[in-house]
Amino acid sequence: MDERTTDEIAAIYTAAGDSVTVITTDTSKGEDETETEWKDRIKRNVEHLEIIKGYKKLDETTSIWGSESFTAIDAAIVTGKKVYE
Repeated sequence: MDERTTDEIAAIYTAAGDSVTVITTDTSKGEDETETEWKDRIKRNVEHLEIIKGYKKLDETTSIWGSESFTAIDAAIVTGKKVYE
């Protein structure tokens, strides 16, 4: 496996933004889902963000992240955990 490219890292960061949107805009369950399904959906997105934040380079020590801001991601994790904990 090669190191992730700049484009791949950008795509991962964009995907993180999608999870932030789900967590911060879906503040109540949809009409077609149960309370449990809604909480599970939020939890999956929180877990996705936590995994993404932990991505490392091939050396398994150095983060793939450079100057990206994690303010919105960190806030979404906190918000999401309040839903299912």
